[in-house]
This record gives sequence, structure tokens and C-alpha cells, in this order.
Amino acid sequence: MNVAPAWRRPATAAALLAVAALTVSCSGAPAEQGPGTPEGTTTATPQAPTIKISPAEGSAKVSPEKKVVVTAAGGALEDVTVEADGEQVKGSYNTDKTKWVSKTPLKPSTSYNVTAKAGVTTTTSAFTTVKPERALQIADVTPNAKGETLGVGAPIIVTFNQPVTNKATIERALEVEAEKPVDGAWRWINDTVAIYRTAKYWPAHQKVTFNAAITGIKGGKGLYGVKDYKATLKIGAKQISKVDTKKHMMYVYKDGKRVQTMRISAGMATTREYTTTSGVHLTMERGNPVRMISPGRKKGDPGYYDVMIDHAVRISNSGEYVHAKNNVWAQGVRNVSHGCINSRPDQAKWFYDNFQRGDVVDITGTTRELEWNNGWGFWQMSFSQWKKGSALNGKDGNA
Repeated sequence: MNVAPAWRRPATAAALLAVAALTVSCSGAPAEQGPGTPEGTTTATPQAPTIKISPAEGSAKVSPEKKVVVTAAGGALEDVTVEADGEQVKGSYNTDKTKWVSKTPLKPSTSYNVTAKAGVTTTTSAFTTVKPERALQIADVTPNAKGETLGVGAPIIVTFNQPVTNKATIERALEVEAEKPVDGAWRWINDTVAIYRTAKYWPAHQKVTFNAAITGIKGGKGLYGVKDYKATLKIGAKQISKVDTKKHMMYVYKDGKRVQTMRISAGMATTREYTTTSGVHLTMERGNPVRMISPGRKKGDPGYYDVMIDHAVRISNSGEYVHAKNNVWAQGVRNVSHGCINSRPDQAKWFYDNFQRGDVVDITGTTRELEWNNGWGFWQMSFSQWKKGSALNGKDGNA
């Protein structure tokens, strides 16, 4: 009987099943798999994002100049809120939203709460800003009376309650926006007063917004702004008065049209103090009546006077007014005043009733020039020279 060699024998069914089972085992994948994770295997759990906030929780005496910075690792920031007294601090994200930085200064003496969220992670922080040694505020803005309409030459005179040494920093926070924009610049005349003047007269009939965003701004050692200031100024008609002291005449123009012709008498010019100043004056204030006393003279001295004058509109700090005077014999003929521009009582009243603070009174014909700092004589200085008083032009800001 012939028996086939073992290597030539047909494979039995059991042997084939064994091979198949071995093959499946080597492939690493079962023939069938039910729902769920196969027994004996594990999956990695995603790590929650981490968030870091600066200033850190519990920080005190934080400088108002410090930025609030929120960063996230392992995920993007979805929401950041920095809040104090119901107001939120503005900020911005980077491109991938892993960082948020505040844009505006913080308020001094204030408690802040920060909340940041990234994925399933929410982190908070609470901190307090420093109390300033001195609080900086706007003490006055002139001209800015309630409901007031201003002339096209009007300045914006800002007075602070504390001396400012970091003038450039504070000046950057002083914003002027006009409906009809025109170039302008600030000039510091001392440590507490800054004046804004345009390069050319304001375009007439518009609104101008002044905003002093000084909260949290450092004005000097231990000096921080504690309150913003905002005002809306109304510029009215373009009213310009031309005074010719040699011809003894005054012409008033409104929006380019002559609306009044006045015979006047100017300063007699026997002394400097009795000489009317030539140059671009601005109307500053008015009174009816105004008490006028001779400067530098005592009662009984030659040339002494103490009188009440009706319908007087101030145009300088050296005692010059446009006012009423019942000396029609001199008006239009001779200059006999102590330096003021006087006119017929009815016309002086008209001027008094129709003027706006900041209207232009341009006087010519005398030997005495109006000083730029005599009242509101700011237009006596060229704009290029005016700008040199700005702290942002590389100067110290002092006139």
C-alpha cells in the first residue's frame, strides 16, 4: 500500500481553520467588531485649556497704566470680561485668540474683576488699582457756558486742578473733533493751562466736540487723571468787525455780509496806556454796565477816572472794550478815548446784543501792537510759532 508523504497529504478542515485563525491573529483586526471600544484598549482624554491673567488674583496698588493681559494655552479664548463699577474695559485679541490685551487705562482707586473662558476652562481674577497721591481733573473749560454759541476765532482754554509735568502724555488725551475739520494745536502757557487754537478760523455753523480722556493717565509723579471731561461746543456765524482807527470807523460783517456801520472814537494815544492796540482781538465777555477805573492812578491824580459804562464788550485784558459813549461829536472824527472803541449808544447796544464770545475784532491804524497773551490775542502769533508750545512737538510745552 502506497502512503503519500506527509508534505503531500491534503489539509484537513481542522488544519485549515487553524491557519485561518493564525492569519486573523497576525492581522490585528477581528473579523467582526461590535459597538464600543474593544476590550483591552484605551483612548487619550483631551487636556483642558489653561488660562493666565495679569494682574494676578489679589493684586493691590496696580498702576492704572498697566495693561490687563489674558493668555490661553491648549485652546482659544472665547470670552474675556474686565469690569469695574458696571463698566467694561475695552481690549483686543491676537490673531489666534490666545491672547487678549486691554486698550484703555484703568481707573485709579478701583476694584476690577476679570473673567476669561476657553473651552471648558473658566478663570477669574480680582485686583485693585492704586490710589493716586494727587487726583488730576479738568477744573474749567472756557468758553463753554451752557447753550453758548461761539465765534469763529474762539479758543478752547483748558485749566487743570493740578500742575501737569507729563504734558505730552496728557496732551495726547485731549481730543478735538469738528464737523467741519480744520488744523489746530495745543499750546501750554503754564503747568495748569493748555489752549487749543485752529490754524484758520473755525468754519461757521457747526459743532465741535472736546473730549479729555484723562482717566488713568499719569500727569506727573503720583498724579493720575480720575475723571474724563466731554463738552460739545457750538460755532455760530462768522462775525468779523473791522476797525480803522485812522478813519474812525467800524464795520461789522456776518457770514461775509456787512450788517453794521459804526462811527467810532479810539484811544487818544497821548500815552501808551491810552493807545488802542492794533491786531486781531477776540470778544471775551460783556457787561452792562461795567465799572472802569483809570489804571495806575489814584483819585485826585491827573487823568484819573472812575465811571460806569453801558453795553461794554471786552476785547483785551489791558482794559479795552467796545462800548457805548454819548460823545457823537468825536465819533467818526477824532480819537479821544482812554484806549477803548466807543460808539453811539444804540449801535453799541446792537453790538452788545449780537456778539458771540470768540468773534473777531480786527483793529488797525495805531502804533501799539496787541500782545498774543493780552486777553485772547492768540491770533497775533503765527500758527507755526503757536505749535511750538505743544508738548508733542519736542518742546517742554511751556510758552
